[in-house]
Amino acid sequence: QVQPVESGGGLVQAGGSLRLSCAHSARTFTAYPMGWFRQAPGQDREIVAAISRFGTTTYYADSVKGRFTISRDNAKNTLDLQMNGLKPGDTAMYYCAERSETDGEYYYTRSYEYHYWGQGTQVTVAS
Repeated sequence: QVQPVESGGGLVQAGGSLRLSCAHSARTFTAYPMGWFRQAPGQDREIVAAISRFGTTTYYADSVKGRFTISRDNAKNTLDLQMNGLKPGDTAMYYCAERSETDGEYYYTRSYEYHYWGQGTQVTVAS
């Protein structure tokens, strides 16, 4: 398996919570930077959150800061996104992305900086 696989999406009421998970490949014993992106219909794909190789540094889009938490477990090759206080504006397809290069403990926020993408999991927040 090279392509990440997302799970955990669904329909939730505004103010509710969801936890997205991403199972990614154990291509080598090296951990790679990862991120969560989302894309709503008619809009460009945007960064939601990103995390460095060993999870020491993280990034959040202003729109989700304080509500979402990104985390990873390198022993299990998983990446999670805990989403609390969901809003209708969070409705989108959410994608897990993994970079194939390592060059330090950095996060990456641009989609072209990632090399492997999952198929996405739909999150719908009802008002």
